[in-house]
Amino acid sequence: MRHTAWSRVKKRKHRVTALGSTQCRPTYYTLVIAEKPKAASRIALSLTDGSRPYICRHRSGVPYWVVRYNNETYIIAPAAGHLFGLHTELRSFPVFDYVWKPLWEIDEESKYTRPYYETLKDLSRRARAFINACDYDIEGSVIGYLIIKFLGDEKRAYRVKFSALTRRDIRLAFSRLQRVDYEMVEAGLARHELDWIWGINISRALMDAVRSVTGRHVVLSAGRVQSPTLAEAVDRDLARKLFVPLPSYALVVTLEKDGWKSTSTLSTFENKESALKAARVIGRRGYAIVVRKVYERKHINPPYPFNLGDLQSEAARLFGYSPYYTQRIAEELYLEGLISYPRTNSQKIPATIDVRPILDSLSRVEPYSALVKYILSRTPNPRPRNGPKDDPAHPAIHPTGELPQGPMPKPKQRIYDLIVRRFLASMATPAVLNYEKVFFELPGGYILAVTGERIIDRGWMEVYRPYVRVEEKKLPLFVKGEKVPFKLSVRTRFSEPPSPYTKIELVKWMERQGLGTEATRARIVELLFKRGYLIEKGKYVYATDLGVSLVRILRKYFPEIVSVSLTRYFEQRLVDIMSGRTRREEVLAEAKIVLRKMLEEYKRTAMKKAGIDIAQSLGVLEPAEKCLICGRQVFADGLCSYHYDALRRLREGFQEWLKRGEKVSYVEYLKKIDKLRVTGQLIRDVIRYELKNSLTEEYRE
Repeated sequence: MRHTAWSRVKKRKHRVTALGSTQCRPTYYTLVIAEKPKAASRIALSLTDGSRPYICRHRSGVPYWVVRYNNETYIIAPAAGHLFGLHTELRSFPVFDYVWKPLWEIDEESKYTRPYYETLKDLSRRARAFINACDYDIEGSVIGYLIIKFLGDEKRAYRVKFSALTRRDIRLAFSRLQRVDYEMVEAGLARHELDWIWGINISRALMDAVRSVTGRHVVLSAGRVQSPTLAEAVDRDLARKLFVPLPSYALVVTLEKDGWKSTSTLSTFENKESALKAARVIGRRGYAIVVRKVYERKHINPPYPFNLGDLQSEAARLFGYSPYYTQRIAEELYLEGLISYPRTNSQKIPATIDVRPILDSLSRVEPYSALVKYILSRTPNPRPRNGPKDDPAHPAIHPTGELPQGPMPKPKQRIYDLIVRRFLASMATPAVLNYEKVFFELPGGYILAVTGERIIDRGWMEVYRPYVRVEEKKLPLFVKGEKVPFKLSVRTRFSEPPSPYTKIELVKWMERQGLGTEATRARIVELLFKRGYLIEKGKYVYATDLGVSLVRILRKYFPEIVSVSLTRYFEQRLVDIMSGRTRREEVLAEAKIVLRKMLEEYKRTAMKKAGIDIAQSLGVLEPAEKCLICGRQVFADGLCSYHYDALRRLREGFQEWLKRGEKVSYVEYLKKIDKLRVTGQLIRDVIRYELKNSLTEEYRE
């Protein structure tokens, strides 16, 4: 049941005590704030000195734990993620006046946070000190800080840092209490405020424009990171829908010997006659001559331990899981103490983490016992192979050594097994492969290379076996000077459009562009689906008409909002806050200047026009003149901007077909293009429009 993870706590581990008892209301205590109930439970269990913690329930129903540790009394109480959000009473735009308020007061969907808020408010009144024990990242720092700031006293506050919810890690963290991590807090607050002022102002600018011309309320949203990501997905989808395939001509050679066959593309030409001429030269002789053989032994190093992005990519490749789903499962494994903190960019396991106890623990269960034995037989003192990416807050994702208690659901078992095997594989020896490359000379001076490979030692691939496959490709014995028969053909091939995005590819694009964080990227992509801007067919991402229209409108009236460079710039400014190179106030003031200028210009010159444009794009307002194909607002020559662009590309494509040597009429070209699988949908629309209507003399010939 949602938001009640604490209801599943195993009562045998705790002494359940009534609210009014002295155990539940100690006189002096330190209030420890955990991010979620399950984390609070694990912290409480880890801090007990032999005795079990008391689990108490607030009158709101939320549990909290009372423990004695090192002669101190601690109350460990959970939040439910964020309990505070930004709010303004102003209804216009631009708006830059806002306050932090309890989420349950300002957001109907966040009513479930009220019991947690009331519990922490009551417990804060008598606390002598406060410890933020939320996840050690920007979000966790902000969650705990705001609770202490508004319900407690930040002058008596501390921070704990741990990367795994294990007894050892938690006790070590509580023995090393740190000051409040204000640099991370300031960066987190700035991120929330930037996203809020960006989103609310642009969204209101769009919605108010529609209301001003139609009187209707239409929900639209834009975001600092969300909008550039949507624009990229829309651009990729439009590139496919506007794709005109062009022909090319490949010389395909098939070598044969003793039942062995190898087919390769020798060369590709854009001009048909050039390809046929080359084929005539090569075809003078029906055999290729072996001119050289090369042998090479390669050592393939083991993979790095996972960071979150790599885990999401691998889970998408192997299981088809979305990045957000993988992240959720990994967070559950972390809350159960089975893996380290997953929202990390690091590919490194530092020397301070002793991996031997983890190996010893894993060796007690199948199927990992055999894998650990295999690793130790080859490397007595194994260490993970660290990658280049680092994260100052957390190491790479790795198993903690705590073992699952009973069977897990299949998705969770898959992700856990993937993390364990990747961790073990990173400590194994390199794989060793022998490569054999044979070079063949064909008439006309063409050289063709064929490669075979044999596995000498699987190394780390043995450990990672379910998730990596290397198939041996054995070649026949070839002798230098040997004549090998071949067959030659000229094949017409057509260019391919860019492949559609998958969710993980969109997340990886965000990572390459420096947009968002490990914790937020997958969630932002999911938000685009929730808002109806993107849809998923199979595993691929496609833009809806609403998403396409929104991006076109944003580009027209607010080009900065879809600018990767501007978003990346402010991402770097957030990093500067965390490193102490600048202050939150300076970054926010800079953003407000950019927004204010943009919005005031929009209000003065473009708002009414934008309202009509948006309303027509969304079908709220009838177009003044409808596209002859789709009914959208006409851009030129009776067509909307999309079909006008498609017609232009289609006619340019015809000229390119003629240039490449295809002797076809315009009508024949249209019919051939229409039959090709890769032709874009907008192009097909125009083809059928062109074929249906009379063609101009210019394009009849």
